[in-house]
Amino acid sequence: MFLLLAILTPMLAGGFLPLWKIQKKSLRALYVFLTLAVTAVFAALGAAGGRFTFLSFGNGVELALAPDGLALFFAALFLLAWTAVSIYTLRYIAHEGHDNRFFAFLLLTLGGMLGVAFAENMVTLYLFFEAATLCSMPTVLHSQSKESVAAALKYLFYSVAGAFLGLIGVFAVYFYSPDRAFRWGGTVDAAALGSGKDVFLWIVFFAVIGFGTKAGLFPMHNWLPTAHPVAPAPASALLSGLITKAGVIAVIRMIFCAVGPDLLRGTWVQYAWLILGMITVFMGSMMAYHEKLLKKRLAYSTVSNLSYILLGLFILTPEGMTGALLHVAAHATAKTCLFLAAGSIIHMTGKTRVDELRGIGREMPVTMWSFALASLSLIGIPPFSGFISKWHLALAALDALPAAFGVLVPAVLLLSALLTAGYLLPVVIAGFFPGSDYNLKTPKTEAPPVMSAPVLFFGLATLAAGLLASPLSDWIAGFLTRSF
Repeated sequence: MFLLLAILTPMLAGGFLPLWKIQKKSLRALYVFLTLAVTAVFAALGAAGGRFTFLSFGNGVELALAPDGLALFFAALFLLAWTAVSIYTLRYIAHEGHDNRFFAFLLLTLGGMLGVAFAENMVTLYLFFEAATLCSMPTVLHSQSKESVAAALKYLFYSVAGAFLGLIGVFAVYFYSPDRAFRWGGTVDAAALGSGKDVFLWIVFFAVIGFGTKAGLFPMHNWLPTAHPVAPAPASALLSGLITKAGVIAVIRMIFCAVGPDLLRGTWVQYAWLILGMITVFMGSMMAYHEKLLKKRLAYSTVSNLSYILLGLFILTPEGMTGALLHVAAHATAKTCLFLAAGSIIHMTGKTRVDELRGIGREMPVTMWSFALASLSLIGIPPFSGFISKWHLALAALDALPAAFGVLVPAVLLLSALLTAGYLLPVVIAGFFPGSDYNLKTPKTEAPPVMSAPVLFFGLATLAAGLLASPLSDWIAGFLTRSF
């Protein structure tokens, strides 16, 4: 029951917020953070409980929630990051207007994301997966400009099309599963597939691509670089760092908890996914390297880094998943930091292009130091979290994949790291070392503390996640060992 309350609390609070038309900023802040606190309490209470069915349609089709280790990992990440981004939003969204509407959809989206995390079967996951898409789409078109409306519609069409492919996979999994509840190792009865195995593999192949749309997997990635440049910075941060993780959760549940990795390991499906993942990593990095708009560069970077996570999952081993989940934490902290930092720069200076940021480190030192920390993590410099996750991914590939793929995956990760350094470090270097012709009397334009503090929090979190990677990886490995 508490798990359902954890989902309904932000959704109901978000639904009522525009109706109450709260005008006082302090009252709105109290409303939002009280909602987040109550949601966290319900989630913590639900973690101690078990399976909860809140609706049954008959024939084994139920809407149910369950708090396994994966669900708790993502729920904790969502709640922590949502709270920090909401603090940043208090000041940022004031100049955009329609504060109540924006916070309403942020809360609604949080409810959908928690539903995805706590879903106990594929039907429940699909319901909240679509809810998260529909609730997050209005945050992209918040400015209501022609470009933002077009970007939001593109995001919606891509997401719905991907979810439709995923739905076909849900039907197939249910048809061949005697037990519909998630079970690590899979629920599909391999013996029941018979001569239909080839068709089933094709369906699963496209279902994962469909759910991977949310995570920017090629060829369904193109909505990301369109949506991010026009969305408000808090929306971009949540969309890149957290909402895309709905696709990651769906892929994990489909492969490891429904179909089963043993059924897929060594098949053409696994190798095709690995190839698509590597293409996405390299393509995203190359596009980011050549992009001049700051937020669009970060969007292409998201395309690349999300496929690090998917590559780890496609290895189909516990070690690969450990690396993938570590990179979930690394990417969520780093990319949320980078988008919030970009939002602060645009908010305070109006500069949107990379070539306009010379000396920005002297003008906005807290913001750019945070940007630098997040950049080092994404590049994979030790001891940042990005290095730890990539290390696990490379070892998993070398250990479990055939020789060609075992070498190719780490090579692509290394090449992508070099490209990441090529498109992030010049921003940092030009920001702190602008050259002798820079006007040292340029006034400071640092963002107010309510904005700079969350940016610094996420920047330091990239370092903390690296320093604490050992206990986190041990917990993940232990959870996976118990699960499998």
